[in-house]
Amino acid sequence: MAQTQDSQEGQDQDEDEDQEEEEEEEPEDQANNKRIILQRFTVYNSKTTMYIVGSNAKESLFRIMEIGIEEEDESKLVIIEDKNYFYTRKDMVELLNGLNESIEGGIHKIVHGFGLLGLIRFTKCYYLSIITKCSQVAILGGHFIYHIDETKLIPIEINYKKPEKYSDEERLLSIFKYLDLSKTFYFSYAYDITNSLQTNFMRNKQAYTENDLFNSFDHNERFVWNNLLLKPIIENNHEITTYEWFQPIIHGFIDQANISIYGRKLYITIIARRSHHFAGARFLKRGVNDTGNVANEIETEQIVSDMLTSSFHDCKYGFYNNPRYTSFVQHRGSIPLYWTQDLNKLPKPPIEINLIDPYYQSSAKHFNNLFHRYGSPIIILNLIKQKERQPRESKLNVHFMNCIRYLDQFLPEEHKLQYYSFDMSKHSKKNLDVITPLQRIAQKSISQIGFFHNGVDLQTTKLQHGIIRTNCIDCLDRTNAAQFIICKEALVYQLQALKIIPPHKTLDYDSDLINILTEIFHDHGDTIAIQYGGSNLVNTMDSYRRINQWSSHTRDMLNSIKRMYSNSFMDQIRQDAINLFLGNYVYSASKPKLWELSNDFSLHNERDVENLRLKPSYIHWFNEDYLSSSRFEIKSDAKSDPPADYNDRWFNECYLPRKFQSLNRMFQFNMNSNSRYFPSNQDLVFDYSPFESRKHKPDETNIELKDLPNNVKYHQKKIKKFISNKLGYKETSQQPIETETTLSTISEDSNENYPVVTNPQLDTADEKLYKSQWDYSFNIHHQEYDINLRNIKTSLDDLDLYKYSLTNADEDNQIFNAQDLKLYSEYSGGDENRIDLNTVNNYFF
Repeated sequence: MAQTQDSQEGQDQDEDEDQEEEEEEEPEDQANNKRIILQRFTVYNSKTTMYIVGSNAKESLFRIMEIGIEEEDESKLVIIEDKNYFYTRKDMVELLNGLNESIEGGIHKIVHGFGLLGLIRFTKCYYLSIITKCSQVAILGGHFIYHIDETKLIPIEINYKKPEKYSDEERLLSIFKYLDLSKTFYFSYAYDITNSLQTNFMRNKQAYTENDLFNSFDHNERFVWNNLLLKPIIENNHEITTYEWFQPIIHGFIDQANISIYGRKLYITIIARRSHHFAGARFLKRGVNDTGNVANEIETEQIVSDMLTSSFHDCKYGFYNNPRYTSFVQHRGSIPLYWTQDLNKLPKPPIEINLIDPYYQSSAKHFNNLFHRYGSPIIILNLIKQKERQPRESKLNVHFMNCIRYLDQFLPEEHKLQYYSFDMSKHSKKNLDVITPLQRIAQKSISQIGFFHNGVDLQTTKLQHGIIRTNCIDCLDRTNAAQFIICKEALVYQLQALKIIPPHKTLDYDSDLINILTEIFHDHGDTIAIQYGGSNLVNTMDSYRRINQWSSHTRDMLNSIKRMYSNSFMDQIRQDAINLFLGNYVYSASKPKLWELSNDFSLHNERDVENLRLKPSYIHWFNEDYLSSSRFEIKSDAKSDPPADYNDRWFNECYLPRKFQSLNRMFQFNMNSNSRYFPSNQDLVFDYSPFESRKHKPDETNIELKDLPNNVKYHQKKIKKFISNKLGYKETSQQPIETETTLSTISEDSNENYPVVTNPQLDTADEKLYKSQWDYSFNIHHQEYDINLRNIKTSLDDLDLYKYSLTNADEDNQIFNAQDLKLYSEYSGGDENRIDLNTVNNYFF
């Protein structure tokens, strides 16, 4: 059915495109209905003008744009395009030939790319930033999301000369290039990745609510990282369709996985958007600035979609009414207080509260902005240490709690800030349970704020109102683990809403689904940690779940060293590159140079003298309109009809009609999937469900060891079978054990259903073997041996049996006890430290 729906919509769009190729010029109203998605760009240069030719993915339809410099003012650009006209391939070849002949010196092809990021000027010349390589990382509604793999800076002037050495232009250019745009920057041609799935759906469904976010088609400025580069195009005097030519990019993390549920496809997509406000390196950006923006602020969205159909639309229910899309959004950010750490006092710089504001004005601005973006309630999960011998994190914890108390006293009871404090580090170091308390907080919080589930109409659509805000000191290691647990609990709600799992079903941590989600969140945490701290995560979920503790501990130590090195030697140049790229610093000959500033406090804080007289209210610090629940209520008369000029060409973007595509080169085919856990041998009995635990079961008969009665004879028989196999004796067995048999039905004196070991015919070789090994006479064959225990020679191989007995018995019925180790060492003369034993056995006192 999915293929039928996709193919039918695709054929209609393909016919429309055929009609476009036959036409050369149309009236303005018809042209607006047939906008093409520009995905290929070729740059040509002449002496005075740059020409950019854009085309669709098949390079069958073209548009052209001119970029020049004003003769009177070299700091201003002239950008011209005919947005109501497109060209066929034949027309474009004729146009370029005509330009080449008519312009003095002709035009020259410079570069071919896949996207335009914008224009930037340092001291003299303008540069065009173009994407030359990209790769697909996700697909939503048939629209691909790309990772930028390579970019180039192209000067506008054809007679461009390389800047002089040690000049301001050369130094600014080198700082700009230090910010590597080929790492963790993303864009999409047709899907707005700067906004959440909920916002994208609701504004296209034309749900005219009191929420201004749903009534606008603007990109979310907070997460657009190339705002400075887009500014010359937006401020141009001529009307330019900026976002049809230039792609807004986000900085963060995007990954997607395909979950196969007995052949049914389910996509899980994680999108992390880093705010460009108050952005920077770890020890150089802490706390909050005077506008309420916090450091290391990231919005993480988990999208779960049932891929029965690819599009956001539904053939039966209509425009943006596909009920198979869900999403959940959460937030992380530094503690919104004025605090810093001295970079010169590594490895653990003391936390300093720089400015104590009794009215917490900047904190109030931060939470008021969260109310605006996400609604109420705001749930705060604080993971920093609460008690320390030498106050460090705990000092900041006291100030944060005082801030919450002060702000909460003025909020209405139903909209108060909900605060949870959990000392994650203390629980982890004392081997206490870390997972369960966070699960309880997550379950309670998600039941309050909900999640987005698109409906077949506006009335059946469920919205998320509110946000979970998580923080620790760095908002990296502990925060990432907590956010993973929150996303895992949200995944249960999302799968239940899609009717993929039944109500009250839980997801095991060792299932294929959660294993893949763990991998994605591990990569998510590593990426964010590298962006902010300079190294991978120091503590992962394996550390908190106590899995592979030796390897985890070694990895954590290495990452700590890498992070310390990066913070000491690399953070300052990274901070300068970020400030220059984001436009926090703009070159001026009359002002200090970027590298001459002692710090960048003035670049991130607005201390205008004119605004000093504007005093905000210390009591009514919040906007009451943001607290209104009606912002997330849909009017009953709202309709979800497509706009007159809307044309979603998702099929042509996803499947590329009339173009040969090999499966092994398609993103959907090569996507990370749980199918890699499937066995290659089809003859094996294997449960293909991604919800079942893959944890090794200790007993093949599925009998739980904890249910064993006080039956020592059962363990003795197991050991007799093991020894018999070790010594090479044959065994005869009676009827096999039935799967329905439970251990509680086995009597102590019964020998039924157990292998019977034949009495061995002992010879001289056997007797020597017994004398050189441990005394097993009490459970093999009762026979007296004249043995001097002081002369027994033992080896570490004897531990094979010792370990076997311990791993197949409960604590009450162990044949050997902890004192055996001392006795063993006494007769063997060995060193206890050389014995390879599991720490869980607790041998050492």
